[in-house]
Amino acid sequence: MLSWIWVVFLALSFVCGALTGRLAAVTAAMAEGAGQAVTLLISITGLMCFWSGVMEIISRSGLAAAVARLLRPVLRPLFGAASRDGQAMEAVSANVTANLLGLSNASTPIGLRAAQRLYAVCGGRGAPDAVLTLVTLNSASIQLIPSTVAAVRASLGAAAPFDIMPAVWGASVVSVLVVILAGRLLRPLFPEKRVENGRT
Repeated sequence: MLSWIWVVFLALSFVCGALTGRLAAVTAAMAEGAGQAVTLLISITGLMCFWSGVMEIISRSGLAAAVARLLRPVLRPLFGAASRDGQAMEAVSANVTANLLGLSNASTPIGLRAAQRLYAVCGGRGAPDAVLTLVTLNSASIQLIPSTVAAVRASLGAAAPFDIMPAVWGASVVSVLVVILAGRLLRPLFPEKRVENGRT
């Protein structure tokens, strides 16, 4: 889907450039933007490697697993009946912990495994509340260390690239609270179909 959006953007750029007589400026901007993207990628690679190493140490030290265990009692009320499945909640806790610690590379496969387990626990039909809750928590996850944004800021010359951390903490906490509240308020409008013996 995202690839189609970019294709539409590129097509509109060419069309607008041709209609306004600025097609040369559009093609020049494309070449310049591609060069800047490569430069930015190279400049942030070092910092991203450093933080990936730090996060790997956190994961292997057992800190991530300890945080996951602490999060389980907090997450259980959000997932309703699905929280009674130990494997599902273990995967959900690990996914939320990975996002919390900035382990984005690890959070994706864990999140997929958690979604598959929740989907199976909820009957394997439709869009269960538990799976949607997991998706919203991933979309508005709390991050303690915004390493990617900090790396971009550092590459663009920011003197203190991590001074955004308080703002990131506040914004991410508020976003998580908003999506959870919105889900609770909108749930009565879209009742979940229960699955019994393979039928809804």
